[in-house]
Amino acid sequence: MAELTLEVSRREEQGKGAAGRLRREGKVPAVVYGGHRETVPITVDRKAVADLIQKSEHGIRSIFLLKMAGSDQQRHAMIKEIQIDPIHRKLTHIDFVRVLMDEVVRTTVPVHVNGTPIGVKEGGLLDFQVRELHIECLPTAIPDRVDVDISNLGMHQYVRISELSLPSGVKVLDDPERVVVGVTHVRAEVVETPEAAAATTEVVPTEPEVIPRGKKPEEEQEE
Repeated sequence: MAELTLEVSRREEQGKGAAGRLRREGKVPAVVYGGHRETVPITVDRKAVADLIQKSEHGIRSIFLLKMAGSDQQRHAMIKEIQIDPIHRKLTHIDFVRVLMDEVVRTTVPVHVNGTPIGVKEGGLLDFQVRELHIECLPTAIPDRVDVDISNLGMHQYVRISELSLPSGVKVLDDPERVVVGVTHVRAEVVETPEAAAATTEVVPTEPEVIPRGKKPEEEQEE
């Protein structure tokens, strides 16, 4: 994976007021943390980082070589979290995590399907369940994406994570038995007639599913 060089500056002022001023000047408040070192507040040029992300084949999964302006300090890092203004669609904050090029990192890569399954041509429905994989590997081994050839899939045939072809040195962290993509029958729509509705003697309300809210790990707070 080719690295992207990005000049950064140390951020001396902190707080919402200072962050607002930086954004109005075309800068993005950011932090660099991890690697058993202190968290460093920095700023990056919004246009520079946006252009790099857009032009890179790896997008936000790219490896950045952060060079501190006015010094010889530099560090490889990846984007851990990125915040975007929902109205203006501009970058508002970036969390970078330090990486060592000879140490394994964990990240995600998209899954891309190729071809039209035989089962779909016969009237089946494509069931694409896993669109992103959690992997670990050396930074230089991170693939752009994982391709899956589905052209030979018949009705009720599936591809599981354990069957994917991955580059050397890439380990998937997801359940190997999980179905990535398959072909199923199209479900027939059931239309209830007035007679059938009238014959219903008891209505049982459906209770909403309660999904526990997990706690997000503590990370650098937005300023």
